[in-house]
Amino acid sequence: MRRAVCPGSFDPVTYGHIDIVGRAAKQYDEVVVAVLNNISKRGLFSVEEKLDMLSEGTGDFGNVSVAEFDGLLVDFCRDNGIDTIVRSLRSVSDFDYELQIAQMNYRLSGVETVFMTANPQYSFLSSSLVREIAQHSGDVSSLVTPYVQKRLREKYAERSAGQ
Repeated sequence: MRRAVCPGSFDPVTYGHIDIVGRAAKQYDEVVVAVLNNISKRGLFSVEEKLDMLSEGTGDFGNVSVAEFDGLLVDFCRDNGIDTIVRSLRSVSDFDYELQIAQMNYRLSGVETVFMTANPQYSFLSSSLVREIAQHSGDVSSLVTPYVQKRLREKYAERSAGQ
């Protein structure tokens, strides 16, 4: 069985992420979308919220599951019988950054990294851009699922009420 992982912080998950996961799901028997639980970094959404949004966004793919991990991705891969990491490339700067990580992951564990180029429709898209637009009540409906859009509105309403 060919298993792959699509790792990330997904804060929040975007249509760009979902596109890569869906394309990976066509290439592998099983795809695990793994959310990094980085305790030193405070995101907008908790890991549990990210897992929920990812489950909703990838629910149509029958061979995709979501999970969280902390520590090294290669350890997660070893512990879960995964031998391929799928990463998205939006630009040359993404490649420079991702290549170093891919080479280190291979050196540490022999896990291969496969790069998928971003769909041109989403090549500009990032979670930080979505957060910035949503924070200022901008329209993110073409960038995230309706469920994520709702969660963004709720999150920023909570933050406004708390100030």
